[in-house]
Amino acid sequence: MNILLLGSGGRECAFAWKLKQSPLCDKLIIAPGNGGTGQFGKNINISVNDFDAIKAITLNEQIDMVIVGPEEPLVNGIHDYFLADNSIAHIPVIGPKKDGAILEGSKDFSKQFMARHNIPTAASKSFTPQTLADGLAYLQNHALPVVLKADGLAAGKGVLICTETIEAQEELKLMLGGKFGSAGATVVIEEFLSGIELSVFILTDGENYVTLPSAKDYKRIGQADTGLNTGGMGSVSPVPFATPEFLQKVEERIIKPTVEGLKKDNIDYTGFIFFGLIKVGDDPFIIEYNARMGDPETESVIPRIENDLVALFVATAEKKLNSIQLKISNQTAATVMIVAGGYPGQYLKGKAIAGIDNLRHSTAFHAGTLLENDVVKTNGGRVIAITSLQKDLFTALQCATADAGRIYFDGKYFREDIGFDLI
Repeated sequence: MNILLLGSGGRECAFAWKLKQSPLCDKLIIAPGNGGTGQFGKNINISVNDFDAIKAITLNEQIDMVIVGPEEPLVNGIHDYFLADNSIAHIPVIGPKKDGAILEGSKDFSKQFMARHNIPTAASKSFTPQTLADGLAYLQNHALPVVLKADGLAAGKGVLICTETIEAQEELKLMLGGKFGSAGATVVIEEFLSGIELSVFILTDGENYVTLPSAKDYKRIGQADTGLNTGGMGSVSPVPFATPEFLQKVEERIIKPTVEGLKKDNIDYTGFIFFGLIKVGDDPFIIEYNARMGDPETESVIPRIENDLVALFVATAEKKLNSIQLKISNQTAATVMIVAGGYPGQYLKGKAIAGIDNLRHSTAFHAGTLLENDVVKTNGGRVIAITSLQKDLFTALQCATADAGRIYFDGKYFREDIGFDLI
């Protein structure tokens, strides 16, 4: 098969690494890709939202399947675009249509969906500029801390946790006043749940699904989860506190009602669903849905999947996932993200990277890199994910952290404590 993979991050590099291992994969195109994905296929530098250019590649390269990594083209309707064009409508797209991607694209929609299908989540209410006064009054009597969420995609920056009523009211005014652009045209005010977070993923064909390994990521820039939020500084899989009993609750209370709810709502969903969960006591609650795999969780999850990934995607496209027996490694994966100096604020680009060939026990999944005159350089905030698959969590963390130390570029930084809170 000739496969087109859309995206440019560490998630897509992990996908490319796994897809290339399949005997079913004849040719792999990554658009736009990064400085590391070229070793698994051919990079073509176009935007993931340039649907006409994607169509041209699909026809020129005789593509048989399209796999969508990031959320933006899904929310913008890449799957619908393919179905609406007779020349490419027959090519399967792994990723939901617009009416499914709205689970991630609109927090307000997803909250209504959860309420409609009795899926456990934090209590919430939504407000618009027209109902700002109601929102301010609602906050006046709301328990603290309180969570404010921009309804739309805000590049991971649209969630605020406020500890004072006046702070929450001021932030609501700013958000509804355009702080996050059109993403904040509606704001969801949500109760704060206290617990420990984790992620669970499924791949569904709309009728059947397979549950992928659980993972936990680390968002804060600083050691011991301090400092600013980031896109993710590392991850581990599996999650030690996600016991079989707890995961059974996730299956019964969250995964099954979600898949059944999509069917009841006549949403034909093909692709990944990422359940952002919080464990409160012994019970799971859903914080948010994403319509794709996480990053850096993918870098920990994919190495643990022993199945042929192309065969999994073919079964998904043919609605035959019920015929697949998922094989998961009993080893533990740990991922440490190396980031650019200054990240998540203004960061440095164009720094030459050395030492990628020095890794001893890990795989390097490129994220914000580019290849320029045969030199790999930094080209983003999160630069390279270092993943080690080992017999236990402690060994995996030791190996990934040690190998992260073997890579060098000017301004390099990584957290040395990823996952150690779980030991």
